[in-house]
Amino acid sequence: QVQLVESGGGLVQAGDSLRLSCEASGRTLSRHALGWFRQSPGQERVFVAVIMWRTGTTYYADSVKGRFTISRDNAKNTVYLQMNSLKPEDTAVYYCAAATREIVFFDYAAEYVYWGQGTQVTVSS
Repeated sequence: QVQLVESGGGLVQAGDSLRLSCEASGRTLSRHALGWFRQSPGQERVFVAVIMWRTGTTYYADSVKGRFTISRDNAKNTVYLQMNSLKPEDTAVYYCAAATREIVFFDYAAEYVYWGQGTQVTVSS
């Protein structure tokens, strides 16, 4: 099994930066994907970013492109989400998710089997 634990959320002001971490344990993540999704109250869970573990290839939602950076540390089995120039609309619970097979629709939540508990990010204006 794969267990995911997020950390790094908090309350910040608009324009600030924050780095989220997702530590994965269990079976190898080689050839699989680690993604970040977020969800606000009353809103659907939406894709933020993903990294393909084997290749390091990354994809981002248009809303965060140029501001957020996803990266990985293979030795630590950890994926990071560096969030810069935060905006109030970035406020949400952020979830780390793992796909256990090669995926095509990387922005589709149903492609991911394992999910972390979520970490709250609040950006004040």
